[in-house]
Amino acid sequence: MFGTLSEKFQNLFSGLLAKKKLTEDNVSDAVRQVRLALLDADVNYTVASNFVKRVKEKSLGDEVLKSVKPDQQFIKIVHDELIALMGSEEASLNCKGEPAVILMCGLQGSGKTTQCAKLAQFLKKKELSKRSLIAACDLQRPAAILQLQKLGEQIEVPVFTLEGESDPLKVALAALKAARIGNYDVLIVDTAGRLHLDEALMQQLEKLKEALNPQEVLFVANATTGQDAVKTAAEFDKRVGITGTILTMLDGNARAGAAISIREITQKPLKFEGIGEKISDFQVFNPRSMADRILGMGDVINLVKRAEEHIDETESKKLEEKIRKASFTYDDYLRQMSMLKKMGPLKSLFKMLPGISQLEDMQVSEKELGKTEAMILSMTPNERCERVELLPSRRRRIAKGSGASIDDVNRMVKSFKQLKQFCKDMPSLKQKMKGLGVKENSLWH
Repeated sequence: MFGTLSEKFQNLFSGLLAKKKLTEDNVSDAVRQVRLALLDADVNYTVASNFVKRVKEKSLGDEVLKSVKPDQQFIKIVHDELIALMGSEEASLNCKGEPAVILMCGLQGSGKTTQCAKLAQFLKKKELSKRSLIAACDLQRPAAILQLQKLGEQIEVPVFTLEGESDPLKVALAALKAARIGNYDVLIVDTAGRLHLDEALMQQLEKLKEALNPQEVLFVANATTGQDAVKTAAEFDKRVGITGTILTMLDGNARAGAAISIREITQKPLKFEGIGEKISDFQVFNPRSMADRILGMGDVINLVKRAEEHIDETESKKLEEKIRKASFTYDDYLRQMSMLKKMGPLKSLFKMLPGISQLEDMQVSEKELGKTEAMILSMTPNERCERVELLPSRRRRIAKGSGASIDDVNRMVKSFKQLKQFCKDMPSLKQKMKGLGVKENSLWH
């Protein structure tokens, strides 16, 4: 995600490392490169121009020009301006109502129907405990209702349909009545996607909004479409008054144009992001997290959230204590891998860590993880607790017992030592979160 843009920013920042101080000349050159990088990422021209103007003004301030670390000052300015551009804080979702009605809209192919299911699953989480009903009001696309029903079965959330009905307004009103009778907390309404800004379908959407009086109108934007998504969002906002945006396809070749531009153009917050194909690949949009990812700084904020959701706190504290005391063993390595697997694909997790270049040699594929587990399980208790040294004869026995090669065992031992050192050097993730100013339990009302 954002690979090209992140690479350009990294090259720019590396170039500033050689500068002893910031001057008008090197600031102007750096700002010009920032502008070109943003435009190449399909950021709206006006948004990019205003952004670099603010960056330049702040970079030429006396405090920055006299700084002993010009590169860090410039990076901080760019980082802070990106955060401000995308909304500064996480946006809340209005769940007030009996039920709260969330109207989903967007162009066809943006992933809108899938996002309905993802949002319902998100609201179902233990900390939110919202019971949702999804209304199948996309009567234009063949098999849209069937797709929604299958998704609903996966997450055990009911989908309301009216067989043979061709008017989405009647379906929506009947779904609202059913949601009230069933005491559902939230009604999520899937609407027909548009191949373009079709006038008849826009009028249909306006009627749905007027009849349902929704708490939220969420525009679903495909992040790979760049400025096109921004223009479409502006038009939807003009016609139906969106309350926020869900960015999808952020696991693909997103160029960052939509992520950076859409909030500035619509003046409506980015609320969620779809980060993969699985129903669980859905999270609250955090401007600071997105700025970190764009600048290649990892994603500690969402890593901490995943850890808190999937990792047992007591077990985690025991592990943290062992890391601090340098008593981290292969048994702990095995338990940690088990916890990591619960949090998602390993490659995506490692990308969320800042300074991940230190672990470039580590084998992090799911296949390698299984192989590593087999090798550790082939060790004796004394070997797993590091009471004995893994001499070549022991490594050959481990390789034979796990179906691996000597090279595999050597790589595993090297990876273990790297991870052990990395964990010793890495601050507590919770301290990182506090340092980044993440507030807990402040998202929902």
